[in-house]
Amino acid sequence: MAPLSTRLLIQRGRPKSDRLGKIRSLDLSGLNLLSEDLDIKLLSRLKQLQELDLSNNQLETLPADLGLPHLQVLHCANNQLSDITPLCQFRQLEELGLEGNPFLTVSDSLKVTFLLPELRKFNGKDASTTRSKAENLNRELTTRVAAHWKKFMAALSPEEQAEAQADFVKSAVRSVRYGPLSLSEFTQWRVRMISEELVASGGPHMREADTQEGCHKATATQEPRARPVALRRPGDTPLSLSPEKRVCASPLGPVEGSLVGSDSGQLEPLHFLQCHSKNNSPSDLKTQLWACAFEPAWDEGQAGATSQTVATCGGEAVCVIDCQTGLVLHKYKVPGEEFFSVAWTALTVVTQAGHKKRWNVLAAAGLRGLVRLLHVQAGFCCGLIRGHKKAIATLCFSPTHETHLFTASYDKRIILWDIGTPNQDYEFQASHLLTLDTTSTPLRLCPVAPCPDAYLLAGCESGCCCWDVRLDQPQKRRVCEVEFIFSEDSEASGQRVDGLAFVNEDVVASKGSSPGTICLWSWSQTWQGRGSQPTVAVVVLALLQWSPTILAYFSLSTCPDKGLVLCGDEQGSVWIYDVRPLLAQCSPPQAAVQAPTQILKWPQPQALGQMVTKTMVNTVVANPTFTYLTALTDSNIVAIWRRCEP
Repeated sequence: MAPLSTRLLIQRGRPKSDRLGKIRSLDLSGLNLLSEDLDIKLLSRLKQLQELDLSNNQLETLPADLGLPHLQVLHCANNQLSDITPLCQFRQLEELGLEGNPFLTVSDSLKVTFLLPELRKFNGKDASTTRSKAENLNRELTTRVAAHWKKFMAALSPEEQAEAQADFVKSAVRSVRYGPLSLSEFTQWRVRMISEELVASGGPHMREADTQEGCHKATATQEPRARPVALRRPGDTPLSLSPEKRVCASPLGPVEGSLVGSDSGQLEPLHFLQCHSKNNSPSDLKTQLWACAFEPAWDEGQAGATSQTVATCGGEAVCVIDCQTGLVLHKYKVPGEEFFSVAWTALTVVTQAGHKKRWNVLAAAGLRGLVRLLHVQAGFCCGLIRGHKKAIATLCFSPTHETHLFTASYDKRIILWDIGTPNQDYEFQASHLLTLDTTSTPLRLCPVAPCPDAYLLAGCESGCCCWDVRLDQPQKRRVCEVEFIFSEDSEASGQRVDGLAFVNEDVVASKGSSPGTICLWSWSQTWQGRGSQPTVAVVVLALLQWSPTILAYFSLSTCPDKGLVLCGDEQGSVWIYDVRPLLAQCSPPQAAVQAPTQILKWPQPQALGQMVTKTMVNTVVANPTFTYLTALTDSNIVAIWRRCEP
């Protein structure tokens, strides 16, 4: 692209004029402009410019001072922007479009509301929702910074306090945390601004009526930190919940108190949402919710880092929810689709400028047999995989290869894909690596924990099977290598396995082969006894008591770092088992079926303020540190619990 010229601006400006100073609308879209092509001296002559379109270019940033004092509308869609702070110069901006900038995150969306006080429309939608979310976060951050100030100064003598105020900003940015990890950039940005203001003013002055003012001003307010149900944006219907604790005991477990284990605490209900409702209707209690998965933590190198952002799927929507606040951060909808499964992977991509970016990609699949690779922050599908003739039941990424994705379909095939890395337009081109044939529908996929690159387990309608998935083998299409037998009873063999997960590097938890129980069995001992036989009896370590229901498709999950097994039931309960004591036993397996450590009872219908007469918990998943637990129901309700530290 040749440098911008006066002639080009006049040609593309409106109204038609031979003077730049009279142009009010300018279209510079689709010119492949780079950031350095934006000539400040030339553009600053557009003194009356009100609307500027810079869409479909290659801009990585905007100049810090374009000198456009009357700009009201700015379109920057489909660029490479990664920093939105230069937008602060456009104080009169009322409408802004930033769609299709893959490296802008939800944190940047929240920053926009502080940088542009007059903004009314953002990415084609009313900006009030985003502004409200930012204000809620800002109030909590202001309160926490003020509390940190008092704690920080209390440890210093009067002489030291005057000298240490500069260090307070660094301390606050390092110590004050709130909100999901996906918003950590925004929260640190705001904490720095709030801290600097406190230092400048000499200390916190709490005023309940104050709210944010302008681009760089925020005052502290008092607000209760915890409520049973958080405020949500319009369209995501909350269910009311009484403030009483709803953690109820079962006859098999303790009535109150913590789970077994020194690092466990009490579970309390936080949020109940209907974010998958058809047409956002609160009367929709029929949309089936099928799967959820916690987003990979952003700070993997940081001890104790864990995600509190969870993706849920059901009906025609995929939602991404912050478990702490109960806010639906993103929603992706495909009319006519029914999503059955979601899975995350964390990729490292390189920009055209050579910068490395961490990028969490969400895969979603369901009834149409298509896998959609979603750029969550930007809100669009950046890859579509077609390979199955029927619906996809479940999918999962390899724990060792970030681009390897397994998909399992009702066409009785499991396919291993390499989704690759995106091109310069952030589009994926997946390649087909392996096809694994099954004799029945695969329901759950589970890479074998001690050797995930070598073997894949699958729970199927007719049992539990294993495949060799090593890529150095010549066959690209493979049949089941071994089938696992859970009972010597011929009538019980070949029964559905609809729950499957590793508890640790050796122990597998599976459900469905024996009614009313969850089986813990040893992978290593079972595999050693296999020989060359196509079938092998599993080496059972323990049996866990579960619901005696004859219903199926309750998804079992585990929390390996905590030694926990979790499963829902047809009565709306969540069964939790701490299996570390069982795994530590050196004696032979106990004959007695082991009771759960705790059962979480679903709140009574009147507590939800809805006519919920039947609530079946299909899926239960906890994040790695067991801080948050998410349950999905057949009544279109997403339930979130939090573990309180003892």
